Amino acid sequence: MNPDLQRLQPYPFEKLRALFADLEAPADTKPIALSIGEPKHPSPAFVLQAVADNLDKLANYPLTRGSDALREAIGDWLQRRFKLQGIDAERHILPVNGTREALFAFAQTIVDRDKAPLVLSPNPFYQIYEGAALLAGATPVFLDCGPDTGYLPDFAAVTEDQWQQCQLLYICSPGNPTGAVMSLTQLQDLIKLAREHDFVIASDECYSEIYGDESNPPPGLLQACAAMGDGSYRNCVVFHSLSKRSNLPGLRSGFVAGDADIIGKFLQYRTYHGCAMPAHHQIASIAAWNDEQHVIENRARYRAKFDAVLDILGEKLNVTRPDAGFYLWPETPIGETEFARGLFAQQHVTVLPGSFLAREVEGHNPGANRIRMALVAEMAQCVEAAERIAAYLETL
Repeated sequence: MNPDLQRLQPYPFEKLRALFADLEAPADTKPIALSIGEPKHPSPAFVLQAVADNLDKLANYPLTRGSDALREAIGDWLQRRFKLQGIDAERHILPVNGTREALFAFAQTIVDRDKAPLVLSPNPFYQIYEGAALLAGATPVFLDCGPDTGYLPDFAAVTEDQWQQCQLLYICSPGNPTGAVMSLTQLQDLIKLAREHDFVIASDECYSEIYGDESNPPPGLLQACAAMGDGSYRNCVVFHSLSKRSNLPGLRSGFVAGDADIIGKFLQYRTYHGCAMPAHHQIASIAAWNDEQHVIENRARYRAKFDAVLDILGEKLNVTRPDAGFYLWPETPIGETEFARGLFAQQHVTVLPGSFLAREVEGHNPGANRIRMALVAEMAQCVEAAERIAAYLETL
């Protein structure tokens, strides 16, 4: 067996099941899960219809590089959304089956395990970054995201030697679970570092289309390149998905875009990996990327839920509205695992302890005394969950 498999840690939801194993929730109370970031808003009907109308395409093998029409639709969306001067759909874009598998596979393409590689990532983080680094033969380095840095990675803590050994930097903006957004200037500073030390930036932007201010969308890494007058996107790759943007997590549709040389090598890897997106999913994805109205309506639903939940919990928990994304990241008045257990046992509400999303570095876990709450359910359930949490807080 691959010995690196022994280095993997249990996934957060495995830890959550173990945490609750000896508990019984009240049988007369319906469960409400705020633990998993799976969108529950309705999928766009026109996308579902496109899937249904093209089931005959199952008779054909799909191309790993995706259809010309899909890559062009993605390129048009990127240029509209991020103010890019131009992007070559042939060279700069590669469709993928959601960002999860692509974020993992990307490290297997990039990392040279013969050079004592480091892979840097935020802390807390999406655990795929860590698993990808370990199975590529690299050493993960975790950069704390705490209040002192605006919940963005503490890049100032990275030493010169670490930058020199870094081969891959994962960033997530808007962040999971904090919702913090990197500015264009911060992104450009990272681009300069990447080119100085010759590492690749993998920017996970899957929450980029869920934000509060319609006039101020979160910037992206390719947008930062374009603002520098650079259309080569050298050392820069972004990951986008329809899962959150369009409430289509089961479609498994996303894309990777950026540096043409890197995209070419990633395509070579994926050709052997055997992960082409089904043709009827590609056609449905074109419809989704070409429409913004359903995305605007989606953001409005999340804004309304944040308003309602924060109105209930704002004075009872140390919690603030995030810059973007659909998570709350409140502090807890007691330890995060104790809080989660008590809330489940008393109110049948499931939240994720923040420490399960982070790693301890120098004796400190940045997820300690925090929980992640995903406001993905419909309004009524989110409001009821907030009311139950408020009731639980009264008992502490």
